[in-house]
Amino acid sequence: MALRPLNDRVIVKRLENERTTESGIVIPDSAAEKPDQGEVIAVGPGKRTDDGKVLSLDVKAGDKVLFGKYAGQTVKVDGEELLVIREEEILAIVE
Repeated sequence: MALRPLNDRVIVKRLENERTTESGIVIPDSAAEKPDQGEVIAVGPGKRTDDGKVLSLDVKAGDKVLFGKYAGQTVKVDGEELLVIREEEILAIVE
């Protein structure tokens, strides 16, 4: 299933953390925090202003981004967990 976000929304796939510490201790999924970094899968057309103009987004598909711990809404599509987030909730693009 393909997703096409609306307005200034962005579809992000979370990047997986290392599940082992440097000393070799394995961290179980229940104790691991969700990462706050992801890869942009799809972007909407942009935010619509009051006068009807569409402002394009600064992020594009393929960008690696940082976002807040509680940003966006998690959805499952074809068994894969994705995040639907507004562009304003994205903190930075990782270059």
